[in-house]
Amino acid sequence: MLLYQLFRLTDQWRPTRRDRRTHIGAIMWLLLIIAGLGVVTLLVILFAPHIRKYAAGGVCKSTTRLDGKTVLITGANTGIGKETTLDLVMRGARVIMACRDVQKGEEAAASIRAANPNAQVEVRELDLADTSSIRAFAEKFLREVNNLHILINNAGVMMCPYTKTTDGFEMHIGVNHLGHFLLTHLLMGLLKRSAPARIVVVSSLAHNFGWIRFHDLHSQGSYNSGLAYCQSKLANICFARELSRRLKGTNVTVNSVHPGTVNSDLTRHSTLMTILFTVFSMFLKTPREGAQTSIYCAVADELHSVSGKHFSDCSPAFVAPQGRSEETARRLWDISCELLGIEWD
Repeated sequence: MLLYQLFRLTDQWRPTRRDRRTHIGAIMWLLLIIAGLGVVTLLVILFAPHIRKYAAGGVCKSTTRLDGKTVLITGANTGIGKETTLDLVMRGARVIMACRDVQKGEEAAASIRAANPNAQVEVRELDLADTSSIRAFAEKFLREVNNLHILINNAGVMMCPYTKTTDGFEMHIGVNHLGHFLLTHLLMGLLKRSAPARIVVVSSLAHNFGWIRFHDLHSQGSYNSGLAYCQSKLANICFARELSRRLKGTNVTVNSVHPGTVNSDLTRHSTLMTILFTVFSMFLKTPREGAQTSIYCAVADELHSVSGKHFSDCSPAFVAPQGRSEETARRLWDISCELLGIEWD
C-alpha cells in the first residue's frame, strides 16, 4: 500500500518550467566540474616529468670525499636524516646516528650497510626531549670519539599536540631548539679541536611565519601547534646566526637550511597535513631530494669559510626580517642558556 501511494504521488508531480531550468543548470555545472577535473588530471599526467623535476629542487653536485671524517646526525633513522647518512657514508665518512628509538636506528643502519657493505655507521641513543639524555650522550661521545668534523642538527617534531619535554619545555621549542642548543654546546670543544668543522642546522621556510614569543616561550597562555612549530624553526635560524657570530676565527662554520617541503613522516601528528601530503605527493620532495641542501652545506668545498647563512635548494635563501634581528638572536641565546642552566660565552 505504501509503495502504491508513493507511485501515485510521483505520477501526480509534474516539474514546472523553473524546476526544469534549475535541474538542467545543476547538470551543466556538474558536467563542467567533471570536465575541469579531467583537464587538470590530463595536464598533470602530461607534465608529470616537468613537475617532478621542478619539485625536486637543487641537487648537491659536490664530489668531495670524507675519508677519515666523523659526522654526527640527529634524527638519522628516517626521512632526510637517513638519506643524509647514506650519502655521507658513501663518501667515506664515519657517521654516528643519534636516535631516540635505537631499534629503528639499528634497522636504518642495517639498510644502509646493505646498500654499502663498507659503510662506517653506528647508532647511539639520544632523546632531545630530555636534557639528562643529552648530557649522558655527550659525556659518552666525548669519552669515545676523538674527532667531530660535521654536526648536523636534523631531528625535529612538527605540529604535535601540546606536550612538554622531561624538563617542562613545550615540545617544539624543547626538541627543535633547546635540545640541539644544549647538544651543540656540549660538543663545541671537540668541534673546535677538530677544525675545520661544520655545523648544519635544519630549519624551515616556516620560520617566515614565526615569532619568538618571549612572554610565553612555552605556549602556556595559548597554544597552536602550527605557530609553535614556526617559532621553533625561527629559533633555529636565530641560533645559527648568533652561533656563527660567536665562532668567528675558530674555523668552525654554522649554516641553516630549508630542506623543502618533503613527503616524510614528520606530518604524522596532523591528519590534515598527512592527507594533503598524500594527495599532492607529486609536488613534494622525496626524503632523498630533501636531504640535498644538508649534504651540500656539509661537504661543498666552496662553503669552507661561509658561515651564518641560510640555504635552500643548494643556494643562498631568503631569511625573514625577524630571523635577521641580532637583538632577537642575542636575547634568545641568553634565555636558552638560562633555561638550560649553562654558561656559553
